[in-house]
Amino acid sequence: MDWRDIPSLSALRAFEAAGRHGTFSAAARELNVTHAAIAQHVRGLEAHLGASLLVREGRGVRLTDAGRRLAGSLSEGFARIAAAVRDVRDDVAGRPLAITVTPSFAENWLMPRLGGFWAAHPEVQISISPNTAVVDLRRDGFALGIRYGRGDWPGLEAEQLIETDYTIVAAPSLLAGRDPKGMADLQDLPWIFETLHQEAQAWVTALGLDLECCGPKHVATLGMLLPAVRAGAGLSVVASALIADDIARGTLIPLWQERREAMGYYIVRPSGALTPTAQLFRKWLLAQAA
Repeated sequence: MDWRDIPSLSALRAFEAAGRHGTFSAAARELNVTHAAIAQHVRGLEAHLGASLLVREGRGVRLTDAGRRLAGSLSEGFARIAAAVRDVRDDVAGRPLAITVTPSFAENWLMPRLGGFWAAHPEVQISISPNTAVVDLRRDGFALGIRYGRGDWPGLEAEQLIETDYTIVAAPSLLAGRDPKGMADLQDLPWIFETLHQEAQAWVTALGLDLECCGPKHVATLGMLLPAVRAGAGLSVVASALIADDIARGTLIPLWQERREAMGYYIVRPSGALTPTAQLFRKWLLAQAA
């Protein structure tokens, strides 16, 4: 590598921050320098490259086409550097393995099993962040994530952990001895759905349920939904992997089930090698799901 072709790191950092924030002032605050220093670095970088990278727009700045290409590469490069430094530091210092998971998966699948991992590997500390958003793993410092979908998240390597399904479940107290043979037998019973889980409602409608007639209730999360279903407040649609213990104990009864091709919970991670600790946890997850 010929370092003479590469502008100063300070100028590159200043430009990347300005392009990301859209203002010199915000970039200056992030890098703890003055507004004038950011502007000077950007002007110097543009002179070095012979290209306009940022243009004024209102009270801020906007990336040009050339600036957008450079800013994207710089953001990715800085994130990789930060991740590599963090990986080495964390492995040496024994810092917690940071993972992000959906709250429903954490509550109903991961946490009931995690005691086994801790018993086998007491030296490993794990920091779990429950989050429904698909966060930027590299930027936010997560070694691994567990997400629900088809495994097609841009910029992430995805490995299916659990294939999921749609399962209609009810508490024995709600069924009261009924042996339903079709959706018509469930039409007069109450239903509860997650507010954002529109696919489940479309599925039961396709099976013949008249949602307008039965007036279903809606709650925000699976963590709120499951206690209500267990208490007999209504039927619902849940992935069987998240209620396997309920089904085994008989607290919930599965009535209908349909596999969802390619849909499931995936282990996701930024591209590149995993740290030994992250690899250890990944293998444990796969063994638990096997």
